Amino acid sequence: MPPAAPQPAPPAPLRIAVAGMGLIGGSLYKAAQRAGHRVVGFDRGDPVDVRSADVVFVALPPQTAVDWVLLHAPEYKPGAVVVDTCGVKGPVCRPLFAAAAGRPWTFVGGHPMAGKEVSGFANSTPDLFRNASMILVPPPSAPPDLLRRLAALFDGLGFARTVLADPDRHDQLIAYTSQLCHLASSAYLRDPLAPAHAGFSAGSFRDLVRVGAPDPALWTELFTANRDALLPVLDRYIARLAAFRAALAADDRPALAAQLAEGAAAKRALQTAPPPPTIPPKSFAAAVPSAAPQPQPPHSPTGN
Repeated sequence: MPPAAPQPAPPAPLRIAVAGMGLIGGSLYKAAQRAGHRVVGFDRGDPVDVRSADVVFVALPPQTAVDWVLLHAPEYKPGAVVVDTCGVKGPVCRPLFAAAAGRPWTFVGGHPMAGKEVSGFANSTPDLFRNASMILVPPPSAPPDLLRRLAALFDGLGFARTVLADPDRHDQLIAYTSQLCHLASSAYLRDPLAPAHAGFSAGSFRDLVRVGAPDPALWTELFTANRDALLPVLDRYIARLAAFRAALAADDRPALAAQLAEGAAAKRALQTAPPPPTIPPKSFAAAVPSAAPQPQPPHSPTGN
């Protein structure tokens, strides 16, 4: 019997730094630790050292993330990859693509499609990203091999898939799939009948109010940063509600039924929607050295 072929060595752990130890940053920190990487976390006021990091996750609000990446730009080591987690990409990616151009490190926009109705490090969990998409928004110059290695990293952190987008397409779709939902939920909750819901509400109510209490400061920044994409989506939604109101006010049952049927057909069509462009994973360790210090706990995790 011929000798068994030697098995490839497991990928060496990466050195990962996480800036912002709230729900997303804390969950990335915990997931990376569980995956065997060497991780250090930084929160507000903590001393920052990213000089040895292979990957830097920046889990901060949009403008704060841009400022933080620029502040530490001279410190990233050659070959390092900096990935933000902001929910809007154009205002983050445009200045940071420009800042990284010609430097020995790479900035890639990122957006983990996961979350909870609560925030802060205390609510973070290494399982937050299970079955979730990680959206990557790379610069045009990013080599495909780098994206495959990033996809492998996110696969190891529990993500189900890594999706590719450009900044404008990301912001257009997120305006519809996330931001409009938060606005609609907030508006719905402010009805004077809401406090009397107990005993009269079930799944429909729970579904609609679930995301109705986002962090006001963070989501105001996200909404205004994505205003150009969000306003047309919001206008179309308001127009559809106005059409429902007009049919109801006129007691126009055929019009009302036609609109409901249109919505039902739209929901059925979701089942056959084409899948997003994804990135097949490839071992990150193939091109990133990782002799590293021992893991360190996050400093004073107080949330974003």
